[in-house]
Amino acid sequence: MIRPPDSPAVPATRAYGEVAVGDVLPDLAIPVTRTLIVATALASRDYQDVHHDPELARERGSKDVFMNILTSNGLVDRYVTGWAGPAAVVKAIRIRLGAPNHPGDTMVLTGTVTAKSDADHGVDIAVKGTNSLGAHVTGTVSVRLPGEATS
Repeated sequence: MIRPPDSPAVPATRAYGEVAVGDVLPDLAIPVTRTLIVATALASRDYQDVHHDPELARERGSKDVFMNILTSNGLVDRYVTGWAGPAAVVKAIRIRLGAPNHPGDTMVLTGTVTAKSDADHGVDIAVKGTNSLGAHVTGTVSVRLPGEATS
């Protein structure tokens, strides 16, 4: 494929053979802004007031609005697929929420390859997203990688 000189390169997808149990993914810091919380709640059709109305969120016991689980799930997906590459196929995301993500904080996503399956080129990645309050999200993402690197 010939690409114009000013177009961005498509990142390569990791090959199954390039990945080993114990590999550590690079950290990804995500600034948690009020706009991110509100816009992603609305985009995922989650109209619960605790995700967009600070006064009502406080009345319900929170210090401010907080991120919804659909956004957290999407950010975990983005983190793993950003590492794995565009030809990786996400097979499952299993997460649990902990400390809320409030505006003004930063969530740092970390991950480690915990298992591989030669039968289907499956890779499991343990993922954790932490903020100043502790662990916001923890879980496992299962992906299928191609046998050879793609670009």
